[in-house]
Amino acid sequence: MPKNSCYTYFAIKGEFNPDDITRRLRLKPSKVWEAGDKSDNGTEYDFSYWEFGFCDEYDVVTEKQMQKTLEPLFSKTAILNEIRKESDVVFVLEIVPTVYSENATPCLAPSMKVIGFCHETRTEIDIDLYVGEKE
Repeated sequence: MPKNSCYTYFAIKGEFNPDDITRRLRLKPSKVWEAGDKSDNGTEYDFSYWEFGFCDEYDVVTEKQMQKTLEPLFSKTAILNEIRKESDVVFVLEIVPTVYSENATPCLAPSMKVIGFCHETRTEIDIDLYVGEKE
């Protein structure tokens, strides 16, 4: 029987230098590209991207995954707000669960700490829910 899964990550999208973000936040991203870089299919990206905190350690209470993704960023709200004010960027907390009807439904509610961080930094919360089919 297939099992539910979920992954989370934090991303910055917009017009910026990814190396500058890495230097300022002192965090190693899991994925980056700069506007103008070529994608795997040969097209050029029209925006820069910086991804951090990928977590695929599924827990039916997904707020634990959100917390793990954002934990290193909680102390960096001032820097993130400076970046947001200086550059044309969007911050996103991505939550991507895949659920199967045979399994317990995950709780997708963020904790007050996560909500507070997202509010303070103007981070959008994006939930891309996938419903799996029986094999």
